Amino acid sequence: MPELPEVETVMSGLKKALLGRRIRAVRLARADLRLPFPPGFEARLAGRRVERFERRAKYILAHLDSGEALLLHLGMSGRFTVMNGAGRALGLGEFYEEGAAGTGAGPHDHVIFEVEGGGQIVYTDPRRFGVMDLIPERELSTHHLLAGIGIEPFDEAFSAEYLADSFRGRKAPLKAALLDQSVIAGLGNIYVCEALHRAGLSPRRKAGSLVRKRGHDPRLKDVVRHIRAVLTEAIAAGGATLRDHAQPDGRRGVFQHRFAVYDRGGQPCLKRGCGGTIRRIVQAGRSTFYCPRCQT
Repeated sequence: MPELPEVETVMSGLKKALLGRRIRAVRLARADLRLPFPPGFEARLAGRRVERFERRAKYILAHLDSGEALLLHLGMSGRFTVMNGAGRALGLGEFYEEGAAGTGAGPHDHVIFEVEGGGQIVYTDPRRFGVMDLIPERELSTHHLLAGIGIEPFDEAFSAEYLADSFRGRKAPLKAALLDQSVIAGLGNIYVCEALHRAGLSPRRKAGSLVRKRGHDPRLKDVVRHIRAVLTEAIAAGGATLRDHAQPDGRRGVFQHRFAVYDRGGQPCLKRGCGGTIRRIVQAGRSTFYCPRCQT
């Protein structure tokens, strides 16, 4: 599933194509994705201008001049392709074959947004785990998909003290606690593995073990710092493309070439002087990669 950097990258591409412009029309190839489209979806979007974008966890919100927000979630395999009137992906200048994914005629092209001035934005989703909804802005904080989501990792309030308060008394593994979306919004499997490796902390240790009766383990500051650093670097690299992720202009993310632990099971640890070997384990049904020598 696309994680925070991939979603941020997709939102950036949609901004370039849609911000300040009107959606002329919407065409649906089916009645649902993971959930049904809301009633009157096409009519409610037709003629609406996109006034601003924001990301909340792994959701993209496009705020409209109607007072509603278009909520977008990529699911496991969703992607947007921005096409100009000549059938080219914007930013790449390459032609797409007729009927290919992203052209609007592909077998998994489920939603087509026609944009004023020509061109279109195509949503492709082979697995159909994505979601689209239209929500009155006054109801965003209570919407069932958004209510209860935790703090954003780039928020100033995200700190070692915040983590200590969240982890106090928790017996869950550290990695699971960091993936809890009610604690931190948008963190995913890949970037938690990478951040914990940089911080030198085992994903298997109990989250509560980093909390003291008075204060906290100083390494919680490292966790905060490395989470922000990894996410910032990944956003700058366009995210990581392991399977389906691509930017709306068709480019692939490249952060996968900088993984220190993720998907490197059995390979040497890259930390200078470590000499350990990256191990893969399964936690809560997800692959975890870490170095048992330098992560304690």
